[in-house]
Amino acid sequence: MVLVRRVFLLTPVFVILFACLSYPADVLIVADTSLKPVMETVSGIEKTLRAPVKILSPSRVRNTLNAVVADEEARVVVALGKEAVGESLRLPPSVLVIYDLLLVPPATSRPNTIGFYMATPASDYLSLVANHLHDIDQISVVGSRELIGVLARNDSPRLATHSVRDPFELVSTIKQLNGTGAILLLPDVHLLSSAAMEQAYLFSFRKRIPIFGFSEKSVKDGALLALVVDPFQDGRLIGEYARKALNGVDPSRLASSPPRKLDLFLNLDTARKMGIRIPDELVRRARRTYP
Repeated sequence: MVLVRRVFLLTPVFVILFACLSYPADVLIVADTSLKPVMETVSGIEKTLRAPVKILSPSRVRNTLNAVVADEEARVVVALGKEAVGESLRLPPSVLVIYDLLLVPPATSRPNTIGFYMATPASDYLSLVANHLHDIDQISVVGSRELIGVLARNDSPRLATHSVRDPFELVSTIKQLNGTGAILLLPDVHLLSSAAMEQAYLFSFRKRIPIFGFSEKSVKDGALLALVVDPFQDGRLIGEYARKALNGVDPSRLASSPPRKLDLFLNLDTARKMGIRIPDELVRRARRTYP
C-alpha cells in the first residue's frame, strides 16, 4: 500500500517531465535557470509568447545545439547570457536567434540575429539630467573603449568620454575630473574592482561630484542614482519578437536595441550630503530609494 501510494505521488512529476520532453517546441530557450535575472526574463517571455517552449541549459546543449534544434524543428532560439549566446551564434542562419542578458550586442556578422542588451546608454542619463537635475551641466563617462563605443556614441557637448584600460587607470582618470558635473561609470567587471570603486566613492564624496551607477547595488554603496534594466520587461519584448517571427514577420524588420524599460534607483542620503536637490517627481518615479 505504501509503495502504491509513493508511485501515485511521483506519477505527476514523471507525467510533466515526459510531456516537456515529448512535444516539439517552436521556441528553444538556452539559459541557466539557476540565475534570478534569467528566471525573470523567462517569466516575461512565457507571459507574452503563446507557443510551445522548451528551456535547455547551456551545458546540456554544448556542441549539440544544432542537432537539438533540428530534432525539435525549432524556428526560434532565445539565448540568455554569454555562454548561451556563444552556442547559438553557431546555428544555421535559417534559425532566428534572439539574445539577451549581455551588456552589449555580440560581435557577429551572423544574419537572422537580433536581441536586447542590458547596459544603459549614456543618452538615457543625459535625458534624465536634462529633465530633472538642472544643476548638473556635464557628465563624464568612464569605461572601456568597447563599452564607450556602444553606450556613449553621442556628440552632445554635455557628454565627455574617458577610455581606460584597467582599474588603476580608471581611478587615476576619475581623480582628474574635478570640474565635471557627474561621473557615469560603465559596467565593466574588469575595471570596477572593489578597490577601484572604493576610491571612486571617496573622490565622489570629497569633491561632491555624484557618481551615476550601473546597478541597484552601486546605488546602495553610494552612487547617486542608476538606471537599471528590468529583465521581466525585456522578456516580454523577446516574447513579442518571437511571436512576430513565428507569424511570418521578416526578422530583418526587428532591430536589436538597448533596454526599453529602465528602473530608477536613488540614494537620497548621497543627494543630501552633496547638496543635490532631487525633485519629488523623480522620487515618485524611482523603483526604490536609499535609505
